[in-house]
Amino acid sequence: MPIYATRPDSTYEPCPEGLHHGVCVDVVDLGLVKGQYGEKHKIRIVWQVDQINVETDRRFTVSKQYTLSMHEKSTLRKDLEGWRSRKFTDAELAPPGFDIEKLIGANCQLHVVHTLKDDGRIFGNVAAIVPPPKNVPKLVPMDYVRERDRKHSNGSGGHAAAHDDQVPF
Repeated sequence: MPIYATRPDSTYEPCPEGLHHGVCVDVVDLGLVKGQYGEKHKIRIVWQVDQINVETDRRFTVSKQYTLSMHEKSTLRKDLEGWRSRKFTDAELAPPGFDIEKLIGANCQLHVVHTLKDDGRIFGNVAAIVPPPKNVPKLVPMDYVRERDRKHSNGSGGHAAAHDDQVPF
């Protein structure tokens, strides 16, 4: 008897394009990931934006995957420096290094662009990260459970602790 594998119908609606006020809600350690240039330690940063998906009544989320490196040419470092609006000092990068978990709860503005895949699916991608808008109330995570906590969660939601600084890292 044949066993058919099909692509499930997806009702995924990507984060709308444009500039959004966002808050970092998760940093996921993906471990070593094989790629074109060998194995690299990867992470995924996840943000909620201020826009609500009317179909799910939840905020849109968008994420970006990075190599876990603060080398001066790394995408992670460039994005974090754009978010902070300043470069990292040698002291901030001295061992043990920069704690990526400090990002959780930090606000920013995200420039989201859409990418069309060959199969017709559309994905929202983070093209740029800049400091949060001035004179706008701080965005706090809403109904989000961190990936590491999901298997132990009852699904009731949760949020990260808010930081006092505009960009606390």
